[in-house]
Amino acid sequence: MSLLVMSLTGYAWAAMQGLVNGLTMADVIDSDGDKPADGARDILLVGMDSRTDAQGNPLPEEMLSKLNAGGSDGELNTDTLIFVRIPNDGSKATAISLPRDSYVDVPGFGQHKINSAYARAKAVERQRLQAEGVDDPQEIEVQSNQAGAKTLIETVENLTGASIDNYASINLLGFYDITKAIGGVEVCLNEPVNDHYSGANFQAGRQSIEGHQALAFVRQRHGLLRGDLDRVVRQQVFMAGLASKVVSAGTLADPAKLNGLVDSVQKSVVVNQGWDLLGFAQQLQGLSTGDIEFTTIPIANPEYETPTDGQAVQVDPAEVQAFVSGLAGEKQPKQDQSTAPAPDPSEITVDVLNGSSITGLAGSVAETLAGAGYVQGIVGNTEPRTTTTVLAPEGEEASGEKVAESLGNVSVETDPSVPSGQVQVLLGPDYEPPSGSGGGAAPGGAGGAAGPQLQQAEPAPSQDTGDITDAEDGGAESPIRADGVTCVN
Repeated sequence: MSLLVMSLTGYAWAAMQGLVNGLTMADVIDSDGDKPADGARDILLVGMDSRTDAQGNPLPEEMLSKLNAGGSDGELNTDTLIFVRIPNDGSKATAISLPRDSYVDVPGFGQHKINSAYARAKAVERQRLQAEGVDDPQEIEVQSNQAGAKTLIETVENLTGASIDNYASINLLGFYDITKAIGGVEVCLNEPVNDHYSGANFQAGRQSIEGHQALAFVRQRHGLLRGDLDRVVRQQVFMAGLASKVVSAGTLADPAKLNGLVDSVQKSVVVNQGWDLLGFAQQLQGLSTGDIEFTTIPIANPEYETPTDGQAVQVDPAEVQAFVSGLAGEKQPKQDQSTAPAPDPSEITVDVLNGSSITGLAGSVAETLAGAGYVQGIVGNTEPRTTTTVLAPEGEEASGEKVAESLGNVSVETDPSVPSGQVQVLLGPDYEPPSGSGGGAAPGGAGGAAGPQLQQAEPAPSQDTGDITDAEDGGAESPIRADGVTCVN
């Protein structure tokens, strides 16, 4: 994540070279040149529930106690899986969470939860090495971990339809150390929490956390409205805050902080052999926090009962692959709008985001659009703005024009980040409801019948972030950006 935001000048450049020279490398990605060109660099980031460091050495009991991790239960599961897609021009980065309980095909093992892919392959390789007479515990740990990573990578490739170009994993100790090195990360909670399983004990509102507190924040799932799906959102907002902190707080210009960051990464992060990290960082030199978004793969059923693995998250690989392929940054040919049929409101999902200081405006407009037959999407806040604009996907301007007409012919723009079949309404203080629409009533709640999308509560005007609230399913959420603080469950 630090590579995604590192500014390569002066001391930071020297430290970057030192970081690369001291990293642990693993032979986990084939470099046979047969990877298909898909318009993007795809990176798999893995958070390991590991009681060893990057070199395979066991963590001391004192550190395990501090991490609230306890002893190992014999399984090494991947608690966090984030698939990062960066178009080849390096213009943006989308980090896509893969819920750990996603029920997928694990090559060689059949249908299982995705977080077990690593552990299953590692166990088989460990047994093979021991049967061959290998008795060095550290060698067994390193080689079996590489086998686990290779199977996990293949599993993710099959699910997403992408070809993983790079891999990086971090363990519990690394997460602890990195957050301490940068001086903490700002987060925001809708409600106070006290969970003895993870050690998460936080008040509501904005606060800075680091070390064991940060680890507890991203690991908690008990007591959350949507369990592991809310934990995924926790991880996304934390990573966004981490990126923002490294850039805005001058971490890379502070030799002490930067040295601590480099030391923490070297102790706890493993990357694939052959990854030209310096060239990669140079490619992303112009990337800002506003160009980094966090989202989640589409989910079919968050409470799927599996035949043998208990409750899991059901996903449709075809739907996931379509979602991922849309993030490659390759522009599709525009449809001839003069001949395209007028879209039906029932086929357009509309997100309404309030950028004005008018309380409840987004809810009122969303209610108006729902009454006109549009599918209600996210209702919440956005950054302050002066004008009202409708954003439509490229090639689907007709949908944007249709929504704009319902709102009184406001301006329409295309934005490649807007998903197909969806339109976003960004409200400014200049918005005036069309006469006779009923939209001039006093703004109230969101209203309208919600579709399968996750709704977002609209906070008071004094707040600068939106609150992610409960949803009955695991539908798509509004992407989380790295240039703000989002309040979550």
